[in-house]
This record gives sequence, structure tokens and C-alpha cells, in this order.
Amino acid sequence: MKDLSKYKGIFPAFYACYDGAGAVSAPRAKALAWYLLEAGVQGLYVGGSSGECIYQSVDERKKTLEAVMEEVGGKLTVIAHVACNNTADSQALAAHAQSMGVDAIAAIPPIYFKLPEDAIAKYWNDISAAAPDTDFIIYNIPQLAGVALTPALLRKMLQNPRVIGVKNSSMATYDISLFLKEGAMVMNGPDEQLVTGLITGATGGIGGTYGAMPALYLKAAELALTGQVEKAGALQAGICRIIERLCSGKCNMYAMIKEVLRQQGGPDIGDARAPLTGLTEPDKAVAAACVAMIEETKKQYC
Repeated sequence: MKDLSKYKGIFPAFYACYDGAGAVSAPRAKALAWYLLEAGVQGLYVGGSSGECIYQSVDERKKTLEAVMEEVGGKLTVIAHVACNNTADSQALAAHAQSMGVDAIAAIPPIYFKLPEDAIAKYWNDISAAAPDTDFIIYNIPQLAGVALTPALLRKMLQNPRVIGVKNSSMATYDISLFLKEGAMVMNGPDEQLVTGLITGATGGIGGTYGAMPALYLKAAELALTGQVEKAGALQAGICRIIERLCSGKCNMYAMIKEVLRQQGGPDIGDARAPLTGLTEPDKAVAAACVAMIEETKKQYC
């Protein structure tokens, strides 16, 4: 039986790192990886939604993963999201991720065309076959992918010995219970329900706002997993208020988070890539309000 303990804890979804001209920047990716390592997180999820993966080329995604592994490989658990909207590119990223020594690869289902479950299973198994020595995690995010993981599809996928679990980003915690019942490890996706997900049985969480406030998520997980449920719930409510503020600007949330990082003294990792809406001047005041909220919440709970 596999030891899945390395998938426990808080895994920030790694942000896309660009230079001033908007090109993927390896030095900035290394700076962010080290910053998150020093924050005390247990792992990183590279190349997913927060990494703006659908707006990057295969070579750009490889460049980011190479930078992350050079900086923190062996120091943190690294999960590489490798899905593209075609099998060949996904397999290329999977093989590359294995060559880099990642702990696991992950993939959303194919998007746009609505495929039958047999076709989705073949897509995932073909990707997994390109990284035959690496764990595979299904990324369930039906609100964006347009298709939901079902218990029947999960059972089919668990016949593949490399498939260890699910990153579940559906908003129904009941889905966590369903997938656990099938024998899969589950990592909570929606940041707004980390505490509920952990109490339901998730081993940890992967989240797009974790990088803006890692101390708060680490504390929320600690409280939830040590039975301090009331305090954990109160902290989760505070985190949700911060998330609402992060989403209140004109710019895309990831552009806002990158500004929050800069204002916190963290690494400068650029802006969001078009067609995502980039930072505007008024957004800087919103980011400052978010920083103040984060600091106040840290004083209260950390």
C-alpha cells in the first residue's frame, strides 16, 4: 500500500510568474517557490488554474515546473497539473513532470466537447501512461470543466494503480464523502470550505488564495485537525471575508493576489496574462485593504 502522508497539509496552487514584458520568468518562479517554502506549507500544486495554464504554451509550463523543482524539489511535495485540451500535449507534460521528479501529476477532464465517461477515462489513462512511475490525481472542477467526476468514473480510474485520489473543487462537500467511499484520497479544492473539507475527511487542501495568506490556512488546518472546530470555523469565516475582498477589484483575482504579495514584501511575479484582466491603479487600494485584513486576522488567530 502506498504511503500517502506526503499529500497531507496545505498546498498553495502556484501562481503564473511573469517578467515585466509578460514572459514566463524562471527567476520569479524560483523566488515564489522559496517564499512559500519559508512560509511553512507542505507542498505546491504547479500548472493549474492559478498558474493560468490554459493561457500558456507547453514550453512555458515546462519552464515553470523546472524552476520550481530546481528551487524546492525534495523539500516540498510537488504536484504538477499537466492537462491540455489534447492528449499529445498532456502526455508531453506528464513525461516531462516525471523526468523532473515530481511526486504526482494531476489532470482536469477535456473541456469544450462533452465526452462520454469512457473517453474521459481513456484521456486520463493515456496521460498516466506517459508517466508510469508517478502518482496520478484526478482534478474535479465541474463548474469550469463542464463535466463532473462521478463515483462510477472514479471506480473505473481506480483500476489504474497509479491513480491515488482526487483534487475536489466542486462546492459540494458531499462529493468528498462519495470519493472517500470509493477508496480515493481526497484533497479539498474550494478555499472557502477548507475547514469543512478537512472535517469531512480530506487529507489537506490545494487552493488559489493560499499563497496570499499561507499562515491563515495553516492555522485553520491545525485547528480543524485538532478538534478546535468552533475556532476553526470562525477563522474560515474570516478567510472568506478576505477572499470576497480579493475578488472585489476590477482586475482578475490572481492579478490582485500578485499585488497583495508585493505589498506584503513578497516576490514580484508580474501581472495576470490577457485575456485575464490586469491590475488597475484603483486595485492597489483594494490590495492594501486585503493586506490589512490578513494582518488583522493573523493577529487574532496566529
